[in-house]
Amino acid sequence: SAIVGALVALSIVALVLSLVRVEDVTLPPTVKYGMVFDAGSSHTSLFVYEWDSDKENDTGVVSQTLSCDVQGQGISSYANNPPEAGNSLRECLDKALQVVPAEKQRDAPAYLGATAGMRLLRKQNSSAAEQVLAEVAKTMQEYPVAFKGARILTGEEEGAYGWITINYLLDSFTKYSPKAHAWLRPDAANIFGALDLGGASTQITFMPKASARSQNEASEFTLYGYSYNIYTHSYLCYGQNEMLKRLAKELIVSSPSTRVHHPCYPKGYNESVSLSSFRASPCTDGSDPRLPLGDSSVTLEGTGNASGCLAGLRKLFNFSACGRSQDCTFDGVYQPPLRGQFIAFSAFYYNFKFLNLTEGQPLAAVREAIEGLCTRSWEDLSSSYPKENPKRLPKYCANANYILTLLLDAYKFNETSWNNIFFQMKAGSADVGWTLGYMLNLTNMVPAEAPARVKGHRPSLWAAAVTFIILTLVLGLTALLL
Repeated sequence: SAIVGALVALSIVALVLSLVRVEDVTLPPTVKYGMVFDAGSSHTSLFVYEWDSDKENDTGVVSQTLSCDVQGQGISSYANNPPEAGNSLRECLDKALQVVPAEKQRDAPAYLGATAGMRLLRKQNSSAAEQVLAEVAKTMQEYPVAFKGARILTGEEEGAYGWITINYLLDSFTKYSPKAHAWLRPDAANIFGALDLGGASTQITFMPKASARSQNEASEFTLYGYSYNIYTHSYLCYGQNEMLKRLAKELIVSSPSTRVHHPCYPKGYNESVSLSSFRASPCTDGSDPRLPLGDSSVTLEGTGNASGCLAGLRKLFNFSACGRSQDCTFDGVYQPPLRGQFIAFSAFYYNFKFLNLTEGQPLAAVREAIEGLCTRSWEDLSSSYPKENPKRLPKYCANANYILTLLLDAYKFNETSWNNIFFQMKAGSADVGWTLGYMLNLTNMVPAEAPARVKGHRPSLWAAAVTFIILTLVLGLTALLL
């Protein structure tokens, strides 16, 4: 009877210990993954992102896990062989699956966004553009991911998502406070503008003082619980590669000959171009009656004339269409007054990086450096920069002068506001571009998952309960054996 009494007592103690001070314990949120292909006019890149499933104020706190450059040119270059556009993505997709855990892959949204190169192909040959996108989609659907679509982004989407990326990476939307152990909105949020220069288009995006007058250029986003109204505009055919084609065409039609002087190319550099290449792009208007007929070639001879280069580039813009309006860039396009600081990325950064002009140099120093570059001969340049791509090297003078014309004459930056432009391509460990902004906006649409909760004990109480249960079992066995 003594043993039975002890068993009852121990059982009651074990039961009480297992029930008292039971608490709800929140398990860490699970990690979600997503991937976005940036299919640009000259190349394609894949970015893999991750974020916690519980999110913050309805928007995921996203970080970059992987970036992968696809071999070859942009997908628009596969217009005559669409299946190869899909095949070109496989190497990067395989790498993505190595960083996304197998159990997470089927839930990882995968998306491809094509920009200006595909916008031009759609204008030129819509069925070829559709075939390229279909082949890309077909390849992506072969992989164990949640394929969400392959489509051509509008220029305004590209600009707006780039703006979101920049301000996210620079903590303009939300910032982690170690003291509060929470994500907080900065008190005086310093919202940056975005300047993006690609191969076929360029975008400007910023938050004006008043709402944008034109609905075409206005966008609204809700991020981390706050709304933002921005102005954004994309200029198709004003990317640097298409600009170079348009400049060459204008030089040829204004001086019809088999040898044409090119003021932006270095002295001693020659480039042969086929007249048929101007008919291949909507940007160079192949139906222009000034363009000589036939498929003959023209040799462009560099003269290294900085002022002539600037003058030739200015002719590519229709500034007179703005009249006396201050709220206008060129071609009659509305733009509210500039506001705040700007991050200039993509080709803005790469060209100025080559010239060592990304450290906040004043405008006078920038002009002097560009003029100095333009006067150097091809022999001097090629021997001074043996590792530089020989196809890219002769074009830095044209690109740099184009950037000056675009920023100063079109966008209306001046001697003072020039100091508000920062040239950079990375912020923290993430690349600046539209893909992260797209993924952030997508996480607004991905439902948040409530963190899993379980019943939990304090370790000391749990250990005591287990001890009493073991004692009860030992006494019970002893009673059975006696």
